[in-house]
Amino acid sequence: MKKEDKNQLISVVTRYLSLLLIGLPNLFLFYFIFTPLTIYPVYFFLKIFLDVSLYGNILYFVNSPPVQIINACIAGAAYYLLLILNLSTPKIKVEKRIKMIFYSFASFLALNIFRIFILVILLTSDFALFDLTHKLFWYFLSIIFVIGIWFSQVKIYKIKEIPFYSDLKSIYKKSSLS
Repeated sequence: MKKEDKNQLISVVTRYLSLLLIGLPNLFLFYFIFTPLTIYPVYFFLKIFLDVSLYGNILYFVNSPPVQIINACIAGAAYYLLLILNLSTPKIKVEKRIKMIFYSFASFLALNIFRIFILVILLTSDFALFDLTHKLFWYFLSIIFVIGIWFSQVKIYKIKEIPFYSDLKSIYKKSSLS
């Protein structure tokens, strides 16, 4: 086996094994890291505008019902999807890959904090269409965030490869099936 082929095989195995190991414990790592990174900034920004208290993951307001920030609000699966897109894309140097992961996670974190902040403001303002807005934000806006972040990374970091497909194409070319 050529050294280049061996390095490519090691890269593929390492990237996909990392994805499996990180995702196996029910995305625990993402929730462990991003729950406090989401809850405390939301609380801080809300405190500027509202009389709010925080106990664990529940926000209490003077004249509004409490708001519990659950795992779905943290969106661990979205972080995992961004990581999947990153690690399933071949031919990215380690330093660049780390920058891309940091960029995607930081971007999603900022957008998610803003999303939760806006939803809480709408809820505490007795916005009549809160439930509809909440569902639209959850089902569509989160998807748009992930897609937008990925495409911005492709442009900013000049990525030429396609997640999964480029790996499969390369493996196929080197296999006995081609």
